[in-house]
Amino acid sequence: MIKIDINNELKYIEKVRKINEGKNIKYYILTMGCQLNENDSEKICGMLENMGYAKTDDINNADLVIYNTCCVRENAEEKLFGKLGEVKKLKEAKGTIIAIGGCMMQEKHIVDKIKKSYKYDVIFGTHTLHKFPQDLYNAIIENKKVTDILDIDGEIIEGLPIKREDNIRASVTIMNGCNNFCTYCIVPYVRGRERSRAPEDILNEIKELAKKGYKEVTLLGQNVNSYMRVERERGEAISEINSFSKLLKSVNEIEGIEKIRFISPHPKDFTDGVIESIRECKKVSKFIHLPLQSGSSKVLKVMNRVYTKEQYLSLIEKMKKTIPDVRFSTDIIVGFPGETEEDFEDTLDVVRKVKFEQIFMFIYSRRKGTPADKMEEQVPEEIKHKRFDRLKALYEEIIAENNKEYIGTVQDILVEGYSKTNDSFLTGRTDSNKVVIFEGDSDLIGKITKVKIISEHMWYLRGEVIKELRLEKN
Repeated sequence: MIKIDINNELKYIEKVRKINEGKNIKYYILTMGCQLNENDSEKICGMLENMGYAKTDDINNADLVIYNTCCVRENAEEKLFGKLGEVKKLKEAKGTIIAIGGCMMQEKHIVDKIKKSYKYDVIFGTHTLHKFPQDLYNAIIENKKVTDILDIDGEIIEGLPIKREDNIRASVTIMNGCNNFCTYCIVPYVRGRERSRAPEDILNEIKELAKKGYKEVTLLGQNVNSYMRVERERGEAISEINSFSKLLKSVNEIEGIEKIRFISPHPKDFTDGVIESIRECKKVSKFIHLPLQSGSSKVLKVMNRVYTKEQYLSLIEKMKKTIPDVRFSTDIIVGFPGETEEDFEDTLDVVRKVKFEQIFMFIYSRRKGTPADKMEEQVPEEIKHKRFDRLKALYEEIIAENNKEYIGTVQDILVEGYSKTNDSFLTGRTDSNKVVIFEGDSDLIGKITKVKIISEHMWYLRGEVIKELRLEKN
């Protein structure tokens, strides 16, 4: 396990800070994509604020604009190129610095198009995020375009400054990259192969979060439940905490942290040890994200998912028997190449049987560089959209059914703050990630409070605080 020495990069943070000293310099950042991208953006913000930049939500006030890109989400390329077209006017009017990073910058055809058709100052990839201060410094001092991308797997980077927006919940990356090579997915090509952080670094970060008053952590990775697998196979996992199940138990012991979540796992890596840790650890959420992608064994094989419909359902049943009150969310891709009506019906069948609390639904879109992009039998757009609508309708029926089960129950809610849509109400989430709104005093924010659910409203639940049952530890 190799860690990068970032002392050189910290020197460049200081150099840029001196350039900005006494100036009112602002930055604007747009994050596209998953929670791993969001976590990367928190590190970019941490570096920038140590360089003397202040964040602005108004791009027109920005002296520096950063786009942290994603190449997984649909229409990601069109979105980026549209934004680059818009920011061109700022560049011409006031010399705004434009920096572009993230997964999409690991795709050569995208970088080539940006260089040919758009204005920019810095391009950096997923493996060179830590070098952003140096790249920015060089762009400022030498007044030239900088492209800093590695096509090989990056190493583990520790010690970067981080600026989190939330002061109650935090995401903590435990590993980078993926070794699964699902045929629809670009992630292994842009994030690299699996690399796990040392357990002591993860635990120290979470302990620091607890000292600062954070109550909930989400452990992040492309395939979190394969944590330390590669290192074990290489004989590099020298710590006793050499698996995801052991990491969960260790995080569960950290005083001050009250809720532990994790995303995203892979069904094939849900060992009995991981299942037992979820059951035994009081703080670990019993709400499990278990990506399905398709309910058809035939399609799953073509996707290289390494499990069948029957094995997936068997795993669900094992978890239900082992973990009391367990609930599930999932990912589903509609219209994968070769998907027939029968295949799609298999997907609907799994959805009916599992009754997922949340489904993240995606219409399959081709990604250059993936095996699925070259497959014949691409499903027509019209059929994909019709199937998506049928899945959505079924999902909404199940949500309505599931929501009714909450009415009258008492839930332990970590109060996150005031509702974004109605500042008369506080908001939080159930263990199963259901949004709950309720009346209450501001002193409840950041505390776990018992709330009785009194009504359901499709995308949220309404509750009332049971004052006499507020948890004593708060």
